[in-house]
Amino acid sequence: MKKIKVYNVTKDRVLLQEVEIADSFLLRLKGLLGRKGVSPGKGIIIKPCNAVHTLGMSFPIDVVFVDKEDHICRLIEGMLPNRFSPVVKEALYVVEGPAGFGGQAGAQEGDKLKWVEV
Repeated sequence: MKKIKVYNVTKDRVLLQEVEIADSFLLRLKGLLGRKGVSPGKGIIIKPCNAVHTLGMSFPIDVVFVDKEDHICRLIEGMLPNRFSPVVKEALYVVEGPAGFGGQAGAQEGDKLKWVEV
């Protein structure tokens, strides 16, 4: 699986250091399920995606919804296990990572993101 780094161009900061891309049906279906947690600096991009769930997960996550122009259109911090996110119609993909990564990186709605292969 290809790994990338996600930058917040607006804030000139790294959002996550090592991110997997889930761009097939099976990879999107699995997402972070079956993991015991997400290490700091790591995460997953699910594309295409405009809603997520945390059913069967045992840890909270931050979820960043991103539109077709790579701008953050919604940010859910600390989404608890066994929950459903709202459907974010304008979202093309989501970035999921450990709870707190969005706030620690200063991410806000409207910020532009960029991917770089590592």
